[in-house]
Amino acid sequence: MALVASIHVNPGWALPDMELQTAAGENVRLPDIMGENGLLVAFTCNHCPYAIAVWPRLIRQSATLRGMGVNTVAVNPNIHPDYPEDSMPAMQEKIAEWGIDFPYLADVSQDVARRFDAQCTPDLYLFDKHGKLYYHGRIDDSWKDEAGVKQQELLPAAEAMAAGRPAPQPQHPTIGCSIKWKD
Repeated sequence: MALVASIHVNPGWALPDMELQTAAGENVRLPDIMGENGLLVAFTCNHCPYAIAVWPRLIRQSATLRGMGVNTVAVNPNIHPDYPEDSMPAMQEKIAEWGIDFPYLADVSQDVARRFDAQCTPDLYLFDKHGKLYYHGRIDDSWKDEAGVKQQELLPAAEAMAAGRPAPQPQHPTIGCSIKWKD
């Protein structure tokens, strides 16, 4: 698996009005998932060791974000015939196994990942209540071992956003497995 880092994306760009599919095949628009104070869009998957390591934190932190009025959506861009462990039926299994209590959607066409310039799993984008990108960075400073975390990054960014403060700087890129592009 190729290790890559997320790329810099300019803050302030608008949340695209794009559709994704639930693991059951129903269409969902990104703006419809927006919380009162924002939306976290997390590109992730089932098989990448970087994504797997972050999933428990993402699930727990989504509850804290929800308490701030910020919803979470996970987006799987790896709907690819060569990666059956990331298929929509496998997503349904992980939703049940891991207790994912927010939408985990499939980017079947990979158009959403391309529009976001997503590079890896995980790749996190935090939008404010106006649908403007506020934070694009990692969840914390230790992807591999939660016990090694010295600095939280996503939650303080969300707290600053909710308080109307400027976005934290620097915003460190996430690292993870490359997205499994179809072409």
